[in-house]
Amino acid sequence: MSISVKLEAFDGPLDLLLHLIEKNKIDIFDIPIAEITKQYMDIISAMDTKDMDVMSDFLLMAATLLRIKSKMLLPVEVNEDGEEEDPRAELVARLLEYKTYKYASYELRDLQVDAQKQLFKVPTIPEEIANYREEVDISELLGDVTLAKLQNIFRSVMKKQVDKIDPIRSKFGKIEKEKISLPDRMLYIEEYARKRRRFNFRGLLEEQADKMMVIVSFLGILELMKVGTLKIVQENIFDDIWITYVEQA
Repeated sequence: MSISVKLEAFDGPLDLLLHLIEKNKIDIFDIPIAEITKQYMDIISAMDTKDMDVMSDFLLMAATLLRIKSKMLLPVEVNEDGEEEDPRAELVARLLEYKTYKYASYELRDLQVDAQKQLFKVPTIPEEIANYREEVDISELLGDVTLAKLQNIFRSVMKKQVDKIDPIRSKFGKIEKEKISLPDRMLYIEEYARKRRRFNFRGLLEEQADKMMVIVSFLGILELMKVGTLKIVQENIFDDIWITYVEQA
């Protein structure tokens, strides 16, 4: 049975598909392509529009639905990981993304409507009241103040300042900029190995200036091992590690 729907009710083919899914109370992750395709084709057949740009979008989606429908009739395809591929997966992803933006637009529209209901009044406080400052009698205010009271107030203020200090973040040191990059260190190590041909791993690390340099040097050695520039040998556990330079062809 054909369904009569006005084109103006939809913003595009995804909007129409989402309407059909919600109208039929269908699980978006398990779309019955055959039924949805039939209803979709019935609707676009009844459309009366001369705007070919708009109509072409709906016809393109119709072709996509027919392609998915034909794939559903074929044996299930399996990807490289041994998982079954669902021909509807790409369409479901597009529908979910469209649905997210559509309902987000509803939220923004509601916020705009609520904002239009708010009225703001310009301050109309008389100048005499706005500039009024109550007179303070200093002698009366400090009449019963003693040195002991002032000391207690001072301690209370200082304690509040101490309480504001974060016991964790206050112990953080300065974050210094990295002095040398890994590619630069790899060039240095490669030149170091080319000159010596064979050297001790411990000896190389002991020449480094700080902990960061040791870490970057260690990472550089690993990268050079990966590309075959260096070869590492350790005869026994806990023995010194010897590094040999491998001449590239």
